[in-house]
Amino acid sequence: MKNLLAKAWQMLLLRGIFALLFGLMALAWPGLTLVTLIYIFAFYAIADGIATMSGAWQHRKAGESWGLLFFIGIISLLAGVITLFFPGLTAIYLIIFIGIRALFDGILTIIAAIRLRKEIQNEGWLILNGLISVLFGIWVVLRPGEGALAFIWVIGFFALIIGIITILLALKARRWLHNPKSA
Repeated sequence: MKNLLAKAWQMLLLRGIFALLFGLMALAWPGLTLVTLIYIFAFYAIADGIATMSGAWQHRKAGESWGLLFFIGIISLLAGVITLFFPGLTAIYLIIFIGIRALFDGILTIIAAIRLRKEIQNEGWLILNGLISVLFGIWVVLRPGEGALAFIWVIGFFALIIGIITILLALKARRWLHNPKSA
C-alpha cells in the first residue's frame, strides 16, 4: 500500500487541492444559493472520484490495495453524478448525500491506515483524516436540517482540513518514492 501511495502521490495531491479549492469557495461565498452549492459539490465529487479512480487504476500493479482506492473514487463519482442528475433535490437530500460520501470515505481511509500501520510511521494522520470524515458524515446524516448557511461553513472547514491533511500525505508519499526507506 505504501508503494501504491508513493507512486500515486499526484492523485493524493489532486484530491487535496480539489478539497482545498472547494473549501475556500464555500467559505468565500457563504451566501451562495443552494443550487450553486449543489453544482459545486457535484463537480468536486466527480473530479475527486475521477482523480482517485485514475490514480488507483494507473498504479494497480503496485499493490493489492489499489481496489480500495478505486472504490473510494467510485463512491465519490457516484455522489457527484447523482447530485448532477437530480439538482432539484431538497437541501436535506444534498446534505445526506454529502454525509454518506464522507462516512464511506472516512471508513475506507481508516481501513487503509490500518493496512499501512506496519509499513509506515505516523499513520495516525491518515486515521485522523478518516475519523474526521466519519464524525462529519455521522453528524450530517443525523442533523440534516440544521440550516444551509451553517452547513456551508461546516462543509468549507471540513474540506479545508481534509485538503490540507491529504496534501501533506501526498508530499510525504512523494518522499517515499524518492527514498523508499523513509516512512
